[in-house]
Amino acid sequence: MTILDLYNHSEKRRNLAHFAAIASLAAVDGDVNPHEMKLLESFAHKLDITEAEFKEVMKKSNKYPIDPQNSSEKRLERLFDLFKMIFADNDVDDDEMVLLKKYAIGLGYPSEKADKIIAKSIAIFSGRIDFDDYLYLINK
Repeated sequence: MTILDLYNHSEKRRNLAHFAAIASLAAVDGDVNPHEMKLLESFAHKLDITEAEFKEVMKKSNKYPIDPQNSSEKRLERLFDLFKMIFADNDVDDDEMVLLKKYAIGLGYPSEKADKIIAKSIAIFSGRIDFDDYLYLINK
């Protein structure tokens, strides 16, 4: 096995773990609704998840560990993906918040910073941001 094969395997494992976390969030409030399923299928394609892996993740409890990213941007991208899934049903329930916080901490954020990122993300995704934040986001 070449070093490139090892790297690709590691990236595949991280993508599968990330997908499993997203699937867990989709299913935490009961059944996966059609919009959530469409998002899951989109994430599976984006993360190069095979059909067999997709079926395995969807039928079993999450057995994949959170695999933190080294890059801050990659960690935020992972959280962004999760927020897209959470807001697929336009509601954030308590179970989803618990899983989201665990996931953020698992990605390497300290608890206090995870709370801040989650609060800001909820404000952005729910449309409850003030004008200064809006201006900053538009101009960045």
